[in-house]
Amino acid sequence: MSLPRRRFRFAPLHLAGWLFADMLLVLALVSMGDRGDPLGSRAGAEPSASPAATRPPKPKPKPSPVPTPTGPRSVARKPVTVRLAAAAGDTPRMVEQLRAATTRYEGRDAAFVLTFGQAPEPGAGQAYAREVNEALREARPEMFTDATTRDFWNGGPSGSADLEIYFYTR
Repeated sequence: MSLPRRRFRFAPLHLAGWLFADMLLVLALVSMGDRGDPLGSRAGAEPSASPAATRPPKPKPKPSPVPTPTGPRSVARKPVTVRLAAAAGDTPRMVEQLRAATTRYEGRDAAFVLTFGQAPEPGAGQAYAREVNEALREARPEMFTDATTRDFWNGGPSGSADLEIYFYTR
């Protein structure tokens, strides 16, 4: 025994919701297209001088060579690389080399520093990198006070480190 087949009947009422949504979308697009540029209207909104006014026009200010930053600080994408060579425990030599290498960056704040201490074993390399990072804060406390430092190991003979210093943008 087979069931009777039901035929789908087209009812225009089913399309009324879609038609309403499409018309609302068209009205929104027309409304947005009809409006002028709000930023463009502000730029040309200088008061016009009356013909009777005999004041000389105001000189336009010269643009500053460096734009003033707005918004939050960001970190420079390219690091400053520094090579340091000093024996483990020789903090005065580390401080001296770090001061010399960062002199041209005075007035800037470091965001983070990656230090790769060279040593034959990972533990000794990381300990050396930690020692170098402590010397950073002694060499330039104003530059590295809030900087995040990370200690890494790089295989090789003991007594040297490679630093990657990422500064905040100006």
